[in-house]
This record gives sequence, C-alpha cells and structure tokens, in this order.
Amino acid sequence: RVQLAESGGGSVEVGGSLTLSCTASGNTARSHCLGWFRQAPGQEREIVAAFATPGGTTYYTHSVEGRFTVSYDNAEHTLFLSMNSLKREDIGMYYCAADFSCDALKHAQLRGGTWYPFQSDFDIWGPGTQVTVAS
Repeated sequence: RVQLAESGGGSVEVGGSLTLSCTASGNTARSHCLGWFRQAPGQEREIVAAFATPGGTTYYTHSVEGRFTVSYDNAEHTLFLSMNSLKREDIGMYYCAADFSCDALKHAQLRGGTWYPFQSDFDIWGPGTQVTVAS
C-alpha cells in the first residue's frame, strides 16, 4: 500500500518562500495523479495544485498561479510544491494526496477540456505539514 509523507512546512514572513515535499513509499510503480491540498483554520480543504505522472499535466488553483510550482521527481517518488511570494491567505495545513485512477484527467483529455482534480478522487493522503505566514 502506498503511504505519503509531507515535509518542508514552517513559518515565513509575507513575501517569503517555502518548498514542500511529499515522498511516496510502497507500491508506487503505477502512474497516478498527485495533488497538494490545503486547509485553513475554520475553512474547507481545497485543491492547490496537482501533477499527473502520466504526461506531466499540471493544475493550479487561480490564487496560486504564477507563485507556486508543482513538480515531481520520478526517481525519488517525490512531489514538490515550490511556494514563492507567500501571502497570509496561504496559511494552512498542506496535504498531499494520490489518485491512482486519474479519471478526471482522462475524461478531460477525451473531451479536450481542462483537468480539474476533484478532491473526492484522491484516496490516499499524507498527515499534512503546517505553513504559517507572518505579517
């Protein structure tokens, strides 16, 4: 069974940078879709960015476009989230998750549309890493 473990969280000042890592262990041979989600205090968990290992398709939620970069090291089975120009609204617990079906991506490709990673499609989750942005 695949297990995920996030690292790299911490506290930075507004405008600072952090890089989160998510390392997968276990049966990682299958291609899959990986996502970064975050949950701010008192709010619902939301998608931040995602990466599809079959083909390298990426997804970013609008509020992080141009500031965050998601990438994947296939040899190390590690997903990264490079976060720059951090804002107070980026505060939250950041989780990585895996979707081994990638159904949403496949359907989008068949339609010629844009991939939107549905949270409900991700069935393996890491414990999370906290990101704090101080003003």
